[in-house]
Amino acid sequence: MTTTAVRPRRAPHRDGDLMSSTFEIKQRPPGELPPREDGEQVGVMRHRTRERLNAHGLAYVAEEAVLIVSELVTNAIVHSGGREITVTLSLHDGFLRIDVHDGVPSYRTLPQAPGDTDEHGRGLVLVESIAEDRRGTWGVADGGATTWCELSLAAC
Repeated sequence: MTTTAVRPRRAPHRDGDLMSSTFEIKQRPPGELPPREDGEQVGVMRHRTRERLNAHGLAYVAEEAVLIVSELVTNAIVHSGGREITVTLSLHDGFLRIDVHDGVPSYRTLPQAPGDTDEHGRGLVLVESIAEDRRGTWGVADGGATTWCELSLAAC
């Protein structure tokens, strides 16, 4: 008698919003570092993301999603020059979509591989890599005011 391992099937998830969370940040001149309170919002968004995904039976994608939220929220805080950021998680056609909207249209280039000695510039390269590994994609919308990423829920 032979035994065959069967991978349990995940229950299908309903399309719709899982989370929409908005917070304010301090407006500051270009080049000035964000205040500590703004930086603390990254941890808050990571926690909320993990909590919502776990509550909806999506713990298996939480690590990747939390890392993406962390990178995109950090970029919005540091680079947007805006005053308000909204993080939205939603499900659509078998994908988890993460949107980070900072309300400030801008031209954003594709990620470039940073040099070995560069201290910054790895965030979007990391987002792109995770998205590819999860059979997803990422991009910008609203003239650059929103950065988004989609991860396939079937990639596990």
